[in-house]
Amino acid sequence: MAKKRKRRSAGRKKHERRRNTLLGSGTFALVLLAALWSQIWPYLLSIAVFGGVGGMVWWLRQTDQLVRSHDQRWRAEDAIRIGHRSLTEVDAMSWQEFERYVAALCRRDGCTDVEVSGRSGDLGADVIATLPDGRRLVIQCKHYAPHRYVPSGDMQKFVGTAWLHHKADVAVFAATCPFSKAALTLAVHHGVLAVHRDLLGQWNTGTPLQAMLPLNGTGQGDRAHRRRWKDTYRS
Repeated sequence: MAKKRKRRSAGRKKHERRRNTLLGSGTFALVLLAALWSQIWPYLLSIAVFGGVGGMVWWLRQTDQLVRSHDQRWRAEDAIRIGHRSLTEVDAMSWQEFERYVAALCRRDGCTDVEVSGRSGDLGADVIATLPDGRRLVIQCKHYAPHRYVPSGDMQKFVGTAWLHHKADVAVFAATCPFSKAALTLAVHHGVLAVHRDLLGQWNTGTPLQAMLPLNGTGQGDRAHRRRWKDTYRS
């Protein structure tokens, strides 16, 4: 018993000496800090500021990487979802759904700042976006029955607003049907990309919008082909 008490007493004394040493060191450090405070506070402030800035930069980088990762994953999932749609499913959409579908195709192709009007009176700007190269994109959408044609009057209205009113760098008229000959000629003459049903099918299955710009005015076939195609969708 006596030996155990001596061991406990020795351990207690050792613990008290360690505590007293730590308290003494802490007290000495505080006294030294108070004595030198006027000289060292600018350095401490600089360390705190740089540490805070560094922490903010790290947080911003982590947040940016997280957002980019989510955006890339969303775009990939959206591309798969869009690519699995058929034009028959597109035909079954409402005009509002078709505008959102066109906006989704733009996002898939790397466009940013994509906005959908979703209302009448938008003066032809149903979808507005920024192309990957920075150009302003303005799109008019027409969800017509496949056997119809986009008349020249619709194209005239869009030509009249796309460049002057909406300040478009690239103007696109996307439709679920062909364009009349007059409307297609007008589009080519004024530099509006006419995305008729055939081009819409290519866009839907993965061809980027930018790659279709040189195809403007092509792809609808001759008059006999368009007549057979029109009779097929009417039947």
